[in-house]
Amino acid sequence: MDMFCYQCQEASRGTGCTKVGACGKPPEVAALQDLLIWSLKGLSVWGQRARELGLADASADKFVAEGLFATITNVGFDEDRFVGLIDKALAHRDALRERVLAQDPSFADASLPEPATWQPTGRTKEAYLKAAAGVGVMADESLDEDVRSLRELIIYGLKGMAAYVDHARVFGLADAELDAFLQRALAATLDDSLTADDLVALTLETGRMGAAAMAQLDAANTGAYGNPEPTQVSLGVRPGPGILISGHDLRDLKELLEQTEGTGINVYTHGEMLPANAYPELKKHAHLAGNYGGSWWRQRDEFDSFNGPILMTTNCLVPPKDSYLDRLYTTGLVSWPGVPHIADRAGDAPKDFSVVIERALQCESPVQIEDGEIPIGFAHATVLSVADKVIEAIQAGAIKRFVVMAGCDGRQRTRSYYTELAEKLPEDTVILTAGCAKYRYNKLNLGDIGGIPRVLDAGQCNDSYSLVVIAQKLAEAVGAEHINDLPISYDIAWYEQKAVIVLLALLALGVKKIRLGPTLPAFLSPNVAQVIVDTFELKPMGTVEEGLASIAAGA
Repeated sequence: MDMFCYQCQEASRGTGCTKVGACGKPPEVAALQDLLIWSLKGLSVWGQRARELGLADASADKFVAEGLFATITNVGFDEDRFVGLIDKALAHRDALRERVLAQDPSFADASLPEPATWQPTGRTKEAYLKAAAGVGVMADESLDEDVRSLRELIIYGLKGMAAYVDHARVFGLADAELDAFLQRALAATLDDSLTADDLVALTLETGRMGAAAMAQLDAANTGAYGNPEPTQVSLGVRPGPGILISGHDLRDLKELLEQTEGTGINVYTHGEMLPANAYPELKKHAHLAGNYGGSWWRQRDEFDSFNGPILMTTNCLVPPKDSYLDRLYTTGLVSWPGVPHIADRAGDAPKDFSVVIERALQCESPVQIEDGEIPIGFAHATVLSVADKVIEAIQAGAIKRFVVMAGCDGRQRTRSYYTELAEKLPEDTVILTAGCAKYRYNKLNLGDIGGIPRVLDAGQCNDSYSLVVIAQKLAEAVGAEHINDLPISYDIAWYEQKAVIVLLALLALGVKKIRLGPTLPAFLSPNVAQVIVDTFELKPMGTVEEGLASIAAGA
């Protein structure tokens, strides 16, 4: 094998990518990502002990989240960037080691795992690639299959959680408990004394902490830009140059809007940035022109026709076409070799997007690819503000069921399931959605129920938290003991690791009878998958007819 990676839903043949990633990740990048994760585990061993001694390091805490986030599917593709991240991981690890040993010299005599003590033969890409050959997912062939499965499930959940922690930290919100857990859980994946049962417990704890991370990010976004409000978003284009911004970082969008004010440039959202159009402090900018295109996997065609520059703020980047490569810019943790990268903020100063703005002024207007409008902005604050109307509709029988259809979109043809299911659901059913999975049905004309849209779009994947809040408050309002007692069904689509933490959060909250698709994760061993099925009644996505029958039966 040139590489091995099975962290995303599109893992080759449902088992793992061994030549090149389905995402476009080459073997060298995959190897450097493996070594970065291994190094973060070693850093976390020292970070955990440092915290026990009252020596926690805020810069190391910040870096652990960034390092995990950098390895999420469709984030980083630049070998040199990963060499730099490994350098930083080792520097943080060794600095923590010095601080710990200055106070507790005996810790050096502890039986420490190799990532905590390893030193490279050189700080070069070649040395790192050589070392990476022995640290990948399948490096230890003797490791118990179920232990490997649970460790990887935890790590992928931590990656998703780290993305939310990092997004919140952009706004100055940091939670010591979340930082501590990231490191404790990473260190635990090196602990050979932990049994499968121990790791199952840690998996559920990861879900609970993931829910807390989503709540923190919700507070960060709404605290900065207000609660999302019902908004009709234009799908067309305006005359004049434009900038297309994709990803999840709302602060990047805010700063771009401020810097393009009065320039004649229109700013359009793409993919997971669509929900930004519902935030009061963002939508007040008149040149936030609407949303262009659809889901992340359509970007190669949509970026081509946009004509203006494209700014990628987080993940969801796919290998670009040459036709727009000179209009592509990255920022944050996302990277592509040779693509101009907008530097991080210096302190609290905004990023400098002048190079993107200058490029936009040289470009023609975007080519219109669709028209019309779509409704967004139905996060928990909005829905709960009209909870009495929703409850009245339930009690009157106008709304008989909610279906949570959240998560990620992807390229597989079987994802047409979600479109067909939405089209065929009874007209007394309301869809609750968050994440880019909504692009499978959010442009369908499904109507409303007494003024309540049949598709309530809560926002990005991290806004799955909103769906949990809505369910919990509805349960309280109708006197249900648990959200499982509500008329709610769950059809969750997944692609990458932020969807993994959403799933773990739902399981940790006790949600049962989730249908997950389009396939079950390749990293779940048969035994681990069976435990989840037996405990939580998790089901693989079947046919549309099976899904409709299950929903009709109250499952």
